[in-house]
Amino acid sequence: MPTRDAAQLRQDSAPAYDAYRSTCPARQLVDRISDKWVTLVLPALADGPQRYSDLSRRITGVSQKMLTQTLRSLERDGLLTRHVTPSVPVRVDYELTMLGRSLMPLFASIKDWAETHIDDVSAARSNYDSASTTRSDHDPASVTRSDYDSASADRSDHDSASAARSDHDSASAR
Repeated sequence: MPTRDAAQLRQDSAPAYDAYRSTCPARQLVDRISDKWVTLVLPALADGPQRYSDLSRRITGVSQKMLTQTLRSLERDGLLTRHVTPSVPVRVDYELTMLGRSLMPLFASIKDWAETHIDDVSAARSNYDSASTTRSDHDPASVTRSDYDSASADRSDHDSASAARSDHDSASAR
């Protein structure tokens, strides 16, 4: 057996992460960075530190509560830092950490892809929506609860009739 150095032993004993497993810690991180507000806050900070009010104006539609929660969770995850400058009024700036900056190429690619392909996606949505009336007859995903209940009742009636025939056949054979 070949000799292993400390780095190799650490690598062998490191946990294997698989974000497809619900119990994997990496799954929580994927959930965090794929959040709607995170995908807007992090790129908004890519140009440098910003105050809370600047972020609030730039990211239209975010509530004060959601922006605060998002900033706190990103700070907790080490993706941004919060700098408080004592003044009147107190000045609070948010800035990406090196870890947060490492996500910027990924977010830039997603943003570019979305802006490049929005017309294609809109056309696909329109095609899907216009075909939805014909799809409901053939698509198992479009089955409603009443369709299921009806099919269940039909199966139950069929099973009862089969059982009755079976009982009758058994009695006749005796």
